[in-house]
Amino acid sequence: MKIADIRIEPCDLAKDDPEWKFALAANPLSQGLVASITAEDGTTGYGYGSSMPHYGASVESVKANLENFAEMLLGRDSRRIAEILFELDRRVVGNNQAKAAIDCALHDLLARRLGVPLCDLFGGPMREEFESLRILPIKSPADMAANARALMDKGFNHFKIKVHGEVEEDVARVAAIREETGPDAGLTIDANQSYSPKDAIRAITAMAEFGIDLAEQPVAANDMGGLKLVTDSVPVTVEADEAADSLDQVAALVRARAVDAVSLKITKLGGLRNTVAAARICESGGVRYRLGAHVGPRLLGACAMHMAATLPGIWYTCELAEFDRLLDDPFEGIEVDHGILRLPDAPGCGVTPRAESTLARAAG
Repeated sequence: MKIADIRIEPCDLAKDDPEWKFALAANPLSQGLVASITAEDGTTGYGYGSSMPHYGASVESVKANLENFAEMLLGRDSRRIAEILFELDRRVVGNNQAKAAIDCALHDLLARRLGVPLCDLFGGPMREEFESLRILPIKSPADMAANARALMDKGFNHFKIKVHGEVEEDVARVAAIREETGPDAGLTIDANQSYSPKDAIRAITAMAEFGIDLAEQPVAANDMGGLKLVTDSVPVTVEADEAADSLDQVAALVRARAVDAVSLKITKLGGLRNTVAAARICESGGVRYRLGAHVGPRLLGACAMHMAATLPGIWYTCELAEFDRLLDDPFEGIEVDHGILRLPDAPGCGVTPRAESTLARAAG
C-alpha cells in the first residue's frame, strides 16, 4: 500500500504553568511537529517529533528533517517499515526526534489498516493499566510540596522532583515534598546533569534518608566515569537519561555498568523499533529500564503507553501522562483517571485528531 500523502504540522502546546522550568531550560511552550502519513486507501497514521534542544533537536531542525524525509517517502510501500527506517539512518546521521515521528506514523498507519492496536505489532500487551509518574518543576521547596499535594488530590502517587545542583536547597525540596506526601508516595529526583560527581554523591546520599527511589542523570551526559562513580557510591538506583540518547550509548552504559537503570524515550531513541532494541540491550546486561518523560500531545503518550504495554522488564512507574499539563492538545482518545492510564483498544495508537483541529481538517 503506497504512501499517497505526508503532512508536517506544528504542534505547540502551552503549559498550564507558564513558569515551568528544569535545570536546563524554561519555556512556556512544549514544541514539536506531527507527521501525518496517508496511504492510498485513505488510512492515516500519526507520529510526533519533539523539539528537544537539550538533545540537540531544535524545532527548526526537526521540521527540516521531516520535510526531507517526506520527499523520500512519497510513493513508497508503507508496509516496508524496516527498509524505510534503515534508509533514513543511511540518509541522515542522528536526528532521532524526526525519525521517531516517521517510525510511529508508519507503525500507527499499519496497525490502523490491520484494525489492531499498535501494541499488537510488537507482540501484544503484557499490561493494560499504568500508574503515572508526574514531574514537579523547579520552584521553592514549599511551592513544590504544594504542587505535589495538588497532584495527589488528582490521584497521582509517584513524583519526579526536578533539582538544579544546589545541594542544600535540593535536599530541602525533597524533604518538604516527603513531609507533604507522607511515606507511601514514590519519589525520584532528576538533576538533568546539574551536579558534579562529588556533589551528586553528597546530595543523593542525603536525599536517601527521605526514601527516594531513583536519581536520574545526576552528572553531565558525557561524563561516563563520573556517572559510574556516583552509581557505585550511593544507596539509590542511578538512571541515565541524556547519556542514553542512542542505541550505541545505551550499549556503552550497559557494557560499563555505569548506571543501574536507563530511561527509554521513543523520541530520543528514534522510534518504537529502537526503543524495543534498547530494552533488549538493557535486559541482556542486567540493567533496569522504564519509559521516561514523554512530553507532548496525547499522541505521544499513547504511543509510549503501547510500547510500555509490551516490554517485560519495566521496573518502575513510567512517565506517560505529561500531556495532562499541556493545553490545546489536538488529539483525543486517552485520559488520566485518578492517576491511572488505560490502554486503548482502538486500532492504531488509539487517539485521533479532535474534530476542530487543523489535523482533522487536513485529513478530511
